Amino acid sequence: MKPIVQISLDLTNIDEALETAALAMRAGVDWLEAGTPLILAEGLHGVRKLREAFPDTPIVADLKTMDGGYLEAEMMARAGATHVVVMARAHEETIKCVVQAGKDHGIKVMGDNLGCPDMVQGARFLEDLGCDFIVHHIGYDERRGIAAQGKRMPSPLDQLKEIVDAVSIPVQAVGGLSLEQAISTPGYGAPLVVLGAPLTIDADAFKTADGDLEASLRKICAAVHAHGDVAIKQK
Repeated sequence: MKPIVQISLDLTNIDEALETAALAMRAGVDWLEAGTPLILAEGLHGVRKLREAFPDTPIVADLKTMDGGYLEAEMMARAGATHVVVMARAHEETIKCVVQAGKDHGIKVMGDNLGCPDMVQGARFLEDLGCDFIVHHIGYDERRGIAAQGKRMPSPLDQLKEIVDAVSIPVQAVGGLSLEQAISTPGYGAPLVVLGAPLTIDADAFKTADGDLEASLRKICAAVHAHGDVAIKQK
């Protein structure tokens, strides 16, 4: 598949999220993500506003679903989301419910392996249960906590190739990547490039980063799209 640039709107105000989304779309971003902070602050209202403003753009609702899977996915689908996120650490019945909701409502399911003791096995588990995409994710608190102990901060790149080789569905890598690292992920076979905290958003304040964001995003999108098609392994 062709590389995709997704911007995570990790903001707590819908007006700022809409402004950032419009800027991102002008710069060449392909998908919008209603980040977890935005969903917590604005809920379904925020997703509906994004859909109204961008009627033809894929919208990922980063729910991080752990329970009540069918209802959460259904509500977001009706609000205009095209993708929802369920956690590998949820019970498999919850993951099955989200997958069924995806089928019933015509949306895609992204399975997130954050916190899995075995990240590769977590990715396989999500694919086996019917997820359409894998989010290979090293968490914000995990990274910061380990770094605070004076240890090396883990990176999604550490096992990204193993994750890509273990599944036959598209993969994205999330968590503490530099811009250069994020742009490089299609070279690992992971075509979904996510930009967000702390790349284009201030990770601590959840405010739009200073500087000419649109110009920066345009260069980033051009670099990602220049990778060309990424082969997805078929089982």
